Amino acid sequence: MTDTTAKAPSRRRQRFPEISTRAWEHPADRSALVALRKLTGFDDVLKKLAGLVSERSIRLMFLATAVKTSERQFPELYNMVRDAAYVLDLDKVPELYVSQDPTVNAYCIGIDTPVIVVTSGLVELLDEEELRSVIGHEVGHAMSGHAVYRTMLLVLTNIAARIAWVPLGNLAIMAIVTALKEWFRKAELSSDRAGLLAGQDLQASMRALMKLAGGHNLAEMNVDAFLEQAAEYEKAGDLRDGVLKLLQVLPQSHPFAVVRVAQLKKWAESDEYRSVLAGAYPRRTDDAETSVGDQWKAAADHYTTSVKESKDPLMGLIRDVAGGAATVGGKLRDTFTGAGRTNGSGSSGNGNGTASGNGNGNGSGSRDAD
Repeated sequence: MTDTTAKAPSRRRQRFPEISTRAWEHPADRSALVALRKLTGFDDVLKKLAGLVSERSIRLMFLATAVKTSERQFPELYNMVRDAAYVLDLDKVPELYVSQDPTVNAYCIGIDTPVIVVTSGLVELLDEEELRSVIGHEVGHAMSGHAVYRTMLLVLTNIAARIAWVPLGNLAIMAIVTALKEWFRKAELSSDRAGLLAGQDLQASMRALMKLAGGHNLAEMNVDAFLEQAAEYEKAGDLRDGVLKLLQVLPQSHPFAVVRVAQLKKWAESDEYRSVLAGAYPRRTDDAETSVGDQWKAAADHYTTSVKESKDPLMGLIRDVAGGAATVGGKLRDTFTGAGRTNGSGSSGNGNGTASGNGNGNGSGSRDAD
């Protein structure tokens, strides 16, 4: 076992001994992970299915093509990954590599021995505390075992390409891929929370997400204004905007930046987050006893609450359907034909959306998202 005193953090942060990943996992992510963890040997079967997944080859590739952080190479980044492991009580510190790539990115790959990679573009974009939150995010991926998602997506996308000629076969696989991407998006929200727990600086975590959207000119941006932008996106305009948002997000593996920053701030203000800081968090020793049924119920409750609280017009329609509203068909007809408009100011803004989104939106919008 590694001596944890050898990786004490560079500044004082609260540490979470024996913390379970369930403490930060999004309900939809946690329910699926708990179910997978109950399947003995699942990871071994998955790796055999993947075939091409070799953790030895991954490590050798980065040893050959990137810079491995250490006390002599990128020492500040090296200390950050040790800090994150210390705070989140991860015994085996993942290796961290810096790859020469102007693209702003960071990722964690591997199942048994995860490896974290950050690009030079990311290192140049973010300040110290922002980088700390991103590295904590990736350590969260490693601890939750999220590399399973990436492997599953690789396998299924491969299968989909090979059976594209089979009638309906590709559609069935792509339906699973779409569901996995929804799962993956929730995994990203989970790891944003892990990054916050590792860095314990909400402003830095939100700045990092804002910079991912707008670049390095921090003096030209404002976190509060970005949160207002997130609220504007959530409200959308009318039902058409809600549908377009859905079409745009379905192909994505990550939630949009404004969604991530709003979700992270919401969690940081929640009782759940305060409980973790107070030391009242789930422990790893209880992971084996966790009920799959309870976790699926928590996920269902989350989605139900999200629909109820959402200001998105599409979610409003879903509420109407769930409530048995008799006017749903009329709402759809009026929205997409332009009939029954009485609000002058609202119809003006929505009319502009129709010109680009309704006439060609369902076709071109979907293609752009892909």
